[in-house]
Amino acid sequence: MNLSLRIARRYLFAKKSTNAINIITGIAVFGIAVGSAALVLVLSVFNGFEDLITTMYSNFNPDIKVTPARGKTFGADTVMLEKLLALDGVQQVSRTLEEVAFFEYKDNQDFGTLKGVDENFNKVVGIDTTVKEGEYRFEENGRQLAILGLGMRNKLAANVGDRFAEMAVYMPKREQSSGIFGAQVQPFRRRYIYPGGTFVIQQEFDNQYVLASLEFARQLIGTENEVSALELRMAPGAETEEVVAAVQGVMGPDFEVKSRYEQEASFLRLMQVEKWLSYAIASLMLLLVAFNIVGALWMVVLEKQKDISILKSMGALNTTVRNIFLNEGLLLSLLGIGIGFVLAIVLYVLQKTVGIVSVPGNFVVQAYPISMRFVDFIVVALTVTAIGVLASVPPALRAMKVSALIREE
Repeated sequence: MNLSLRIARRYLFAKKSTNAINIITGIAVFGIAVGSAALVLVLSVFNGFEDLITTMYSNFNPDIKVTPARGKTFGADTVMLEKLLALDGVQQVSRTLEEVAFFEYKDNQDFGTLKGVDENFNKVVGIDTTVKEGEYRFEENGRQLAILGLGMRNKLAANVGDRFAEMAVYMPKREQSSGIFGAQVQPFRRRYIYPGGTFVIQQEFDNQYVLASLEFARQLIGTENEVSALELRMAPGAETEEVVAAVQGVMGPDFEVKSRYEQEASFLRLMQVEKWLSYAIASLMLLLVAFNIVGALWMVVLEKQKDISILKSMGALNTTVRNIFLNEGLLLSLLGIGIGFVLAIVLYVLQKTVGIVSVPGNFVVQAYPISMRFVDFIVVALTVTAIGVLASVPPALRAMKVSALIREE
């Protein structure tokens, strides 16, 4: 341990001649601790919401999604599916077909998105775990069933399980034709389906989607072999970048292959921006605490003027004196950071076990989600340490101006 650090440690923990210095120093350490804990918890809450939303999206969005680069649909035969399944890292493949449709149930109507899915869809995503009413199935005794998002179910006032009330689904025909003697035929196709269940994932999906079998969607749209997308589930332990590249190689340049993050890239980027903006605001608040460090160290400098003069008369350089108080500011920061991290971990455990801060309203979770990451501790430690050292600069420069003792002959 060098001389400057040893003296700084002694100044920090030794009893001061004036009790006010001890109080101000304690307030500075307490402020740093609270600020450090707040920074860690801010990042942890955003991490928790990110994990929660990613989990909710994973119940509807696949690990990898293949869509046509141009147009809305493409032909998907068994040869294409077999090539994809043969790739390392691909566990399941599902065919889906989406189109905007008009829904009518009794006296209620609304627009939404009809998504036809095949029998592998619930093996690719966890959609079946989100069904809160009814069951995840699309056929019962020869009747076609639909799984409605909660928002669509509420807008249509659909009675799940009622097999006497049908829901009409209208889809515009791709090619308009004229009837006999030029009479215009009905421009819409209409099919009937029964509400069989309700899924609850996220408002964006709940208010828009109605799930049905792939065959029902194809009959309504008027196609035989086309799909809107191929949705893939990766094998456990597979690297996303490698699998995406392999799928792109099989599908060719006429298709877009997106990972789960890329499917919702704009939303997740927005969350990252909000996270670090909140962190920056909390860091600015921590700058106010730095004035306590300046005050505490300044009073220590005033108290130790005689000691500084003796050190200089013994040959200590100005840089040595400066480093004493820079090191003391560093030790103050590290002490506050340590206490703050302990406080943050305690509050984290309480939130995870007890849920001390609850979420108001009817949300998917009862308490604020929270998730700690090791990298956040490093970021917070570097931020608080930098603020503490910068706050130590004015007192350190003041200490350098103290004159050495002049011995009288």
